[in-house]
Amino acid sequence: MAMAEALNDCWNRIGVRGDKSCPLLVEHIHCRNCPVYAAAAIHLLDRYALQRDDGEQAEAASETAVATRSLLVFRLGEEWLALATRVLVEVAPQTPVHALPHQRSRALLGVANVRGALVACLSLVELLGLEPGAAAPVAPGSRSGARLLVLDAPGGHLLVPVDEVQGIHAFPLDQLAVAAQDNRLDPAKCSRGVLQWQTRSLRLLDEEQLLQGLLRSLA
Repeated sequence: MAMAEALNDCWNRIGVRGDKSCPLLVEHIHCRNCPVYAAAAIHLLDRYALQRDDGEQAEAASETAVATRSLLVFRLGEEWLALATRVLVEVAPQTPVHALPHQRSRALLGVANVRGALVACLSLVELLGLEPGAAAPVAPGSRSGARLLVLDAPGGHLLVPVDEVQGIHAFPLDQLAVAAQDNRLDPAKCSRGVLQWQTRSLRLLDEEQLLQGLLRSLA
């Protein structure tokens, strides 16, 4: 997020989120219609491709000694999925996503304003090859309605919209190991296997492959 905030965020100072003194507002009405805003968004996406961290496995050894691992359970269409919480920054309310001219990827939905910073928003439905299904009933105890997941990717944060978040739950490591041996799912779709949880089957996502796939969608 610090990388995103280093951009020329004039919309926060003199634009619609600031004192509205920008002379371009007369012509463009709203900052999202301004070429300065669009240029900042494109610059942000370009910088994702230049940022890579080498230290990604610092927690791997310690996690093996823990009996459980926390996973976020969420829904896309009619399919339920699970993702390691170590890549989750927060679950945010829906916010408008603004499309960019000359989109570079079908998975790239555009950019959204998160606390004054432009963050790239991508479609997991497109990345995972899911069929957009009809909305299923919201489960009891869930954070009902559509949400945005803020993910911690190398080089900055990314947003992915989901239809429902059920919550964070602890899964035994041996259950995750059994799920990873399930070869019914295509590894190319960032899937490690199938978890049985309560009355549902969850697609267990490989968080590293997922983040790499999202970053490739920005190229």
